[in-house]
Amino acid sequence: MCHSMCGMATTVAPQPTLKDDVLAFLQPLRSAIEWTGDLGFFFWRVTKAVFSRPIEWAEFVRQLDAIGARSLTLVSLAGAATGAVLALQMRDSLARFGAKSMLPSVIVFSLIKETGPIITGLVVSGRVGAGIGAELGSMRVTEQIDAMEASAVDPHKYLVATRVLACIAALPLLTIAADFCGVFMGWIACTLVDPVPLRLFLSNGFHGVRFADILPPTFKTAIFGLIIGMVACFQGMRTRGGTEGVGRSATSSVVLSSLFIILADVVLVELIINIF
Repeated sequence: MCHSMCGMATTVAPQPTLKDDVLAFLQPLRSAIEWTGDLGFFFWRVTKAVFSRPIEWAEFVRQLDAIGARSLTLVSLAGAATGAVLALQMRDSLARFGAKSMLPSVIVFSLIKETGPIITGLVVSGRVGAGIGAELGSMRVTEQIDAMEASAVDPHKYLVATRVLACIAALPLLTIAADFCGVFMGWIACTLVDPVPLRLFLSNGFHGVRFADILPPTFKTAIFGLIIGMVACFQGMRTRGGTEGVGRSATSSVVLSSLFIILADVVLVELIINIF
């Protein structure tokens, strides 16, 4: 009887100690540090691939078309919608203070200096970031990238560097398109309520605008392009776990690139204000 009762006795699971709790608490921080370190090594490897010969011009042009030209319609619509919303919202706000005549300048300055660049960066990160992450992730899980390495083809040079450079080159051009569509749609929104000639609207809107107000905000989107291309390619190249991993890579590419664009915008705005 005693032996049977001893056999039925269950072992008590060890209770978690303070050390285990501390390690569990620090695990996300450790993962973030490891991810940042891996991204740094990846950035260095891609940088070396960019400046090595020969340059993959054909692949670069193809990616420039896929990233830039095919994003033009979406970016233009986003810019146009933003311009219309600014015109409708700011009209009532300025009318309260008797400054309705400043509406064209408010629309132009808002779009050129901040709204146009950040909207373009976020829209492109949603479309292009997910596409790059899913594409490279699919190539990783189907071992196409491994086959390229076995064939003495550097995937960082052929796949990553071309996409990163295409993002850097395309973002400023897309920003100009978004600004143009936003200003034009802002004029249309104003005209529907209070008709104003386009020439007068542009004259009032661009009065006092300098190149220092246009160029830095526009070309800061090249940094956004670097972020989108680098993060999306990094997430795609480290994909694991089959089709489910591809979905995670696409999602994380969009989330991380959008977050880093917002954080980078805060720093770049401060730099632009201090320098220019």
